[in-house]
Amino acid sequence: MAKAPVLTPQAEDFPRWYQDLINKAELADNGPVRGTMVIRPYGYGLWERMQHEMDARIKEAGAQNAYFPLFIPQSYLTREAEHVEGFAPELAVVTHGGGKELEEPVVVRPTSETIVNEYFSKWVQSYRDLPLLINQWANVVRWEMRPRVFLRTSEFLWQEGHTAHATYEDARAYAARIHRDVYADFMINVLGIDVVLGRKTARERFAGAINTLTLEGMMGDGKALQMGTSHELGTNFAKAFNTQYLSKEGKQELVWQTSWGVSTRMVGGLIMSHGDDSGLRVPPRLAAVQVVVVAIKGDEAVAKVREVGDRLKAAGLRVQVDDRIDTPFGRRAVDWELKGVPVRVEIGPRDLEAGTAMLARRIPGGKEPVSIDALAELLPALLEEDQALLLKESRERRESRTSDVATLGEAAEAAIAGGWARIPWADLGPEGEAKLAEQAVSVRCLVAEDGSVPAADDAPGTVAIVARAY
Repeated sequence: MAKAPVLTPQAEDFPRWYQDLINKAELADNGPVRGTMVIRPYGYGLWERMQHEMDARIKEAGAQNAYFPLFIPQSYLTREAEHVEGFAPELAVVTHGGGKELEEPVVVRPTSETIVNEYFSKWVQSYRDLPLLINQWANVVRWEMRPRVFLRTSEFLWQEGHTAHATYEDARAYAARIHRDVYADFMINVLGIDVVLGRKTARERFAGAINTLTLEGMMGDGKALQMGTSHELGTNFAKAFNTQYLSKEGKQELVWQTSWGVSTRMVGGLIMSHGDDSGLRVPPRLAAVQVVVVAIKGDEAVAKVREVGDRLKAAGLRVQVDDRIDTPFGRRAVDWELKGVPVRVEIGPRDLEAGTAMLARRIPGGKEPVSIDALAELLPALLEEDQALLLKESRERRESRTSDVATLGEAAEAAIAGGWARIPWADLGPEGEAKLAEQAVSVRCLVAEDGSVPAADDAPGTVAIVARAY
């Protein structure tokens, strides 16, 4: 009798495969309240690595970490009309506390533009206080009607940056810097996902922004996932909260602002971009565990894997030793396949006799015996090869499943069939975008003909990227 697969095959049911993988790889569980999630240690380890890589890039861009309260007075949100209208359906509102009805309801943080501006208006007095560059790592709550673990949950983890600048040009340049040098650099060079950088249409723009820059990734089923956004807020929140500064010329001026964020949604993007029917495949630069050294059986093998693990750690690799010989080796091997650890080094009695280890590479697949003494020198280069392979596969999938079309009907057909379409924005426009939405198809972003980010929605030669999305 054929052995049943551990996961539902992607080609059979991609959403079921996704949920199977989250469960079997021990990434997360559904929380007790609908739409919430419990992130398990292995899944949280991926998020911690994302935080580590992102935080370094954010600080390199000049922002400092701070923290703002989870509870926001409801009146704050009503000050910026477009913002409150955009978030109203998703708000969780607290009306009672300490057994009493509150004098003013408070909103559980959906995003922090309003409370940040309340304090920016106190902290910014002069042009000397600018630019003010703040980031926070936090949780937010947006009541989700159609939850899916990591992709859409009522509570999720993220970072949100908030900045204030003296001029429109400075704010615009900083939003673009975050978009390009922080987010795109991380997603392409660490996550190994070949994202498209573009600008959102007015329909898709963040509530209260004058421009939204986005990064869109193609998932394994051809759908798009918005991986992160960077917003130009103009002076909309500065007007609402009277956030002003005294210029060099002695005039009171409104600040120009940005906000930007990425979330645990990136874990979902990682799964759907790189996972296969055997489980997750984690990019080596991201992996919390780059190499697992596995003892097959026997006390001598246990001693050896511990020694090898120490040697590889000393070489700068992130290593875990699996010496659980009371658990069958086959079961452990399947578990590590599911978790997507890039390299598995297996050592048993026969390997010890030969002075070799069996090297299993998760990303390209395959096994080969290698000298135990050569591992520390060999593995860093192999890990870089595997990192490059994931990015190459991501790019090739997007390019092969993106078609240039001339009509709205062709764009919808391509998206519904599981791909992306490129169509001149001048031929589609807001009216065509609205018609696509009726078929659950959206304009993911606008790009220039050469793939760069257009300066404006109506810039000559602007192309719309059309797809179905998560």
